Amino acid sequence: MDISYLQFLAGAMVISLTGVMAPGPLAAVTVGKGSGSPHAGVLIAVGHAIVEFPLMAAIFFGFGYIFSIPYVKPAIGIAGGAFLLFMAAGMFRSLRDGGVDAAADRRSPVAAGAVLSIANPYFLIWWATVGAAMVMQAAGFGVAGLVIFMVAHWLCDLGWSWFLSALSYRGGRFFGNNFQKAVFAVSGVALVGFGGKFLFDAVKSLL
Repeated sequence: MDISYLQFLAGAMVISLTGVMAPGPLAAVTVGKGSGSPHAGVLIAVGHAIVEFPLMAAIFFGFGYIFSIPYVKPAIGIAGGAFLLFMAAGMFRSLRDGGVDAAADRRSPVAAGAVLSIANPYFLIWWATVGAAMVMQAAGFGVAGLVIFMVAHWLCDLGWSWFLSALSYRGGRFFGNNFQKAVFAVSGVALVGFGGKFLFDAVKSLL
């Protein structure tokens, strides 16, 4: 493989990891669901890929301009913020009812990964800017270069999400139910914060 492509791929993976490891609603939910299963992060990453792979393909084919259309980003922000507050309310209800059995949560981690990705305006903005630049750079190395980049980027998502869920699960097994309650409480507060910011930024952009 061309050394210039390897250099590009190494840099792209570092940039990808900085985006993946940044605190956000996906990480909060991964930690919450990880308290019930060490592999929840894998399923969340699969849901994330269901949104991310078509998005990368759309950027390659020139549809990234959609995010510049007026009211698209505010609409995404309002819908995303409302969904995050809904998820936070579910976590707080489970705490109020005295149980935090994440394994009994009927919401699919795959669905959570997909919905939280598409409802996150900052995820979409990242792909419309930084991500789009990397997609076009990768495309310069041919179809194989683009596909390898897409897979490598997703492996960063997979590795980090799996690590978070496994860490949460091990902590829950070691510290018991109180640890799980703390995880749900922190995750719920984080989702309220992110949801509130999504809504605030969306409304502010409309004024």
